[in-house]
Amino acid sequence: MASILIVDDAAFMRMMIKDILTKNGYTVIGEAENGIKAIEKYKELSPDLVIMDITMPEMDGIQAVKQIKSINADSKIIMCSAMGQQAMVIESIQAGARDFIVKPFQAERVIEAVKKVVG
Repeated sequence: MASILIVDDAAFMRMMIKDILTKNGYTVIGEAENGIKAIEKYKELSPDLVIMDITMPEMDGIQAVKQIKSINADSKIIMCSAMGQQAMVIESIQAGARDFIVKPFQAERVIEAVKKVVG
């Protein structure tokens, strides 16, 4: 099963995603609360997949996607967005994200996105 890094500035959101993933057999190998930490963790852990929030302090998800893609062009990233962030979702897909999930999360949609990206 795929190893996953979860990036979100809200601890309860990370917990929710982690819960959904672990119940479905995925391994969460790390968590980060902003884009800068996400890049550090990505370098350190080399996860199969990153689930990345768009709106975060210090460095947003779009900048972090660009940085991670420059480290590894084959990196797989799924973006998390709140309702009404379509423009940012499009920008993150252009930056290299493979898919996106919208908050509030539905477990089925999270797993569907993960399966589509990493199997």
